Amino acid sequence: MFDLIGGGLLGGIFGGIFRLAPEVLKFFDKKNERLHEAIMFSRQCELEQMRGQMKLAEIGAQREAAVDVGVMDAFQSAIEQQATMVKAAGGWAASLSASVRPVVTYWILLVWSFVHLWFGWNSWIAGASPMEVFKMMMSPDFSALLAGTINYWFLDRTLKQRGL
Repeated sequence: MFDLIGGGLLGGIFGGIFRLAPEVLKFFDKKNERLHEAIMFSRQCELEQMRGQMKLAEIGAQREAAVDVGVMDAFQSAIEQQATMVKAAGGWAASLSASVRPVVTYWILLVWSFVHLWFGWNSWIAGASPMEVFKMMMSPDFSALLAGTINYWFLDRTLKQRGL
């Protein structure tokens, strides 16, 4: 009788264990599969986020290029408009109109240069080193004014030669 109970009982236990073993392995396998899918989804989200950022950067670069083209077109249009106006005025009015921009340019550069030389001289007399005086004189405002003036007078001629 003990053999019948022991054999049946042990057989049932071992049979149950062997029957549940694949199910337990499937559970752990699915757990690993879900973890792998979660990691892949996270990486895919990161990739899409990077693609979105790259697309935004591309759109921004295209917008900046369009703005630059618009600025150059406006610059060219202003030059053409002034040339047309000067030709239409004729005589002394044309000469006076043509002299306004150069005179104003010379006046602004003269005033700014005088102020900067005066400032530099007083700073140097007060004991500042020449390098410090130069750095103070070349402020961002003065540099922008100087660069804008040079660009206007020299870039204009270069663009006209190239037909732009």
